Amino acid sequence: MLADTIIFAAGLFAWTLVEYVIHGTLSHIFATPISPLHDVHHRDPHAIFTIGAWVPTALVWTAGIAIFGMSAGMIFYSGIVAGFIAYETVHYRIHFVRPSSAFEARIRARHLAHHFHAPDMCFGVTTPIWDRVFGSEPSIDRMSALEASVANVAPLTGPTNVRKISHYLRLAQ
Repeated sequence: MLADTIIFAAGLFAWTLVEYVIHGTLSHIFATPISPLHDVHHRDPHAIFTIGAWVPTALVWTAGIAIFGMSAGMIFYSGIVAGFIAYETVHYRIHFVRPSSAFEARIRARHLAHHFHAPDMCFGVTTPIWDRVFGSEPSIDRMSALEASVANVAPLTGPTNVRKISHYLRLAQ
């Protein structure tokens, strides 16, 4: 039981690196198939582009459980999937809900600073760990100024606009 908990927690932690790589490397640093979808989200944060990842993620998880049961690999992968769910929840709250804690206020400020003023920094949405490791975390003074610059940004209202993504992608071509 303790080993399974540690393996699951390792999967959750691994998600934070996957998140950083997807957001920073595959969406910003290099031009990849993910980049245009992410660009849409930067132009209009109502746009949720990760919705297409849910079906394959669920299919792989379901097939993995059916084939391998709750093996160590599937427990680890379950941690990654749980991290993805947490990311989606946090990311939605950053854009659509007022922070309910100091922690939420801090990660919201970091992400909004990324959106509005520092697209080449603050790639970690749920944690700044990998920004610090890979040097994409602003200095303390710059981060304070960035956070202050977005402190009064109101949460978005209205529904997400998943349907508009195809419209934006057609415009980008």
